[in-house]
Parts: sequence; C-alpha cells; structure tokens
Amino acid sequence: MEISRDKYLQELIDRKHNGLVKVVTGIRRVGKSYLLFNLYYRYLINQGVDADHIIRIAFDDRRFAELKYPDALIHHIDSLMTDSKMYYLLFDEVQELDSFESVLNSLLYLENADIYVTGSNSRFLSKDILTEFRGRGDEVHLYPLTFAEFMSVYDGDKYEGWNEYYTFGGLPMVLKRKTWQQKSEYLSQLFTETYLKDIIARNNIKHAGELDTLITVLASAVGSLTNPKRISDTFKTETSSSISPATVKSYLDYLEDAFLIKGVQRYDVKGRRYITTPLKYYFEDVGLRNARLNFRQQEENHIMENIIYNELRKRGYNVDVGVVDKQEKQADGKYVRKQYEVDFIVNQRSLRYYIQSAFSLPDDEKVRQEKMSLLNIDDSFKKIIVVKGPAMLKRDYDGVVTMSIFDFLLNENSLDF
Repeated sequence: MEISRDKYLQELIDRKHNGLVKVVTGIRRVGKSYLLFNLYYRYLINQGVDADHIIRIAFDDRRFAELKYPDALIHHIDSLMTDSKMYYLLFDEVQELDSFESVLNSLLYLENADIYVTGSNSRFLSKDILTEFRGRGDEVHLYPLTFAEFMSVYDGDKYEGWNEYYTFGGLPMVLKRKTWQQKSEYLSQLFTETYLKDIIARNNIKHAGELDTLITVLASAVGSLTNPKRISDTFKTETSSSISPATVKSYLDYLEDAFLIKGVQRYDVKGRRYITTPLKYYFEDVGLRNARLNFRQQEENHIMENIIYNELRKRGYNVDVGVVDKQEKQADGKYVRKQYEVDFIVNQRSLRYYIQSAFSLPDDEKVRQEKMSLLNIDDSFKKIIVVKGPAMLKRDYDGVVTMSIFDFLLNENSLDF
C-alpha cells in the first residue's frame, strides 16, 4: 500500500537547487522519512539522476553510526562527491548527527550539493528549527493524511471511511492496523511514549502531570474559545491544582512548537482587527485528540470542525475564526449589540471565503441560524456552509453555498464552486 503525497513531493521539487537546506517538518510518524527516502528519491531517479549522485543517510540506523561525528560525515561526503555534477544529500533523523547545524551550514558551501533533511526528536519537532540554519533553511511541513489521501487507499465507501477517519485520524501507520484495538493502542502509546516525552525533555518540564492534564482539557474542548486564564481556572475548580496562567501559556506554546495543536486568533470582520484573546485550539490530528480521551468523547460535530480546519491549512490557506457584530432592535425599541461567530475566515492572496461548519440543517430555523453571521458580512466574498448530512451542492438566493463534507474534502477545488 502506497499513499501518494503529491502536494509535498511537488513542494520539494519546486525547491530543488534553491541553495537552501530543505527541512521536512511534522509530527512523528507522519511520513517524513518515506517522503524523502522513497517518493523524492524515486522522482530523482526518474529524472535521470544517477543513483550514486543521491547520498542517503539515516542517522538512526546503526550502519551509519560512525557518520554521526561531523568530521567523519564530511570526509565521507567528500569521498563520494567525485565530480562536478549535482549531488543530492538526503539526511534522515539528522538530529542524531553531532553539531548538525554547523555541519549543514558547512555543506551549504558545496556548490554542487542540494541538501534535504528530516528530523523528529524533541528539537526537530520544534517549529523554530529553521532559525538553527541562520535563515538558510526552507521548510516543507508535512500534515497527516487528508480525507482524500486516506480514501485513496481505504477499502470501503466514503461513509465507512469517514467513520474511520474522524475516529482514528490520518497518521499513515494507522491504516496498517487492522482492528479497532490495534489502532487505538497505537495512537495512545504514540502520544504518551513519543510526543509527550519529546516535549517534556526538550523543555525540561518538571511537572509533567500538569502538561498531561492540559492536553486532556484542550482535547475535551476542541474548537472552543479559551485562554490561559480560563484554563488555569479550570485546573483550580476541577483538579484542585494551582497552575498560573503564565505556566499554562508556556505549555500551550510547547504544544504548538511540537505541531500537536494550533491556536487560531479571532478576527473582527467589521472592525477589521484581530482580537488577541481568547483563541480556539485545534489538533493537528484528530486521532491523537481522540486517543487522549480514550475514544470516549467523540462529538462528531466538533471533530468535523477540526477536520475542516486542518484541510484548509493543508491547502495552503491562512485561517482565522471570525466575529461579526450587529446592533439588533429589541421589542422595547432599544438596540442591543450581538456578536455572531464565523467558524473560519479563509484567505489566500486576493481570495477570501467565509465558512460555517454545520453538522446538520434539519429545518429552516437551523438554516437561518447558520446563515445569520454570514449574511451580516457586508462584502462580496464567497460564503459557504459545510454540512455533514446529505446536502445537494447549491447556491441559494442569498448567495450562500451549501455543500456536504464529502464534496468539500474530496475535491481539492471545492471552494471554487
């Protein structure tokens, strides 16, 4: 079973020979090594690159243990680069290389070397890794499988696939597990034994239990507005733990640095300004989110919202959550300021979309509620409602497009309807 990751392969191709270190980032087990050592390697071969001009080194492989030392690696590379043709250096788990930052910077002086690296320990899970290369790194961020990628290899229809996907998420190795128990155990162990340990080690966290509890709190309230003060108060009332908002903020930053979660700011559409707090938090992979809750708290509507957010990011959009204010006249003649939420404000260059995630639209009243925030936006950008239940792809008399989650996820160009 091979899953095509064409978008990321093309991103590497587009960066070929750009004089920078191509850094493939992403959470563990997302497929970084496979992208580089299999898919990109095969592309180079198909382009006529000689195999002896592609140098692949996996630093977590004992057969390359002696190359973990800088001078030994540089000597090895020099011995293999015997002519002036371009050589492609593919390094996996490069954090295992001693002083890897200075080594990579040194290799950049080779005019006929094109360098690509992956890494996945506590340092390379950090989004600030590119600073280690002094502005000479170029990031390709690899996301878990989208629903379309998942369905490309799933043996079943889209409805069965959806049930599997919103439960276990999009980490590629999940697809190789056959039973519910195998999948759930894999995700639970991966979270605890890999992700948490990496974050704790990197940031020297002394009270790991607090971090563990914070993740559970976030998982329980995915897509809900919150901030460090609210979370601190939750700790005090529900766990009798006194944790300061400053500590909560640090923990949230650590989780974002590790790509496990993403905080999304609110944007005041009419005021044209960002509201710094509270934020919404979404998980990079919904399967990992569900694993944190032992697969008990699976509100499909909130998970669907998380999946839509991840899909938009994977497509390269900048995504905010929106707020629309309106003065409404009451029965007594007085005006009251009301605030309506727009689930997602989606931007890419000159394009903008407003998107609502609605699990179902059972009646006219529910339709009216979902459209209220969209219709109070005074511009002409496209307004879309994505629903889980059966929905014909259509544009109504107000100009609002309704589409099913399947139309949205399975068509890369679905927003252009």
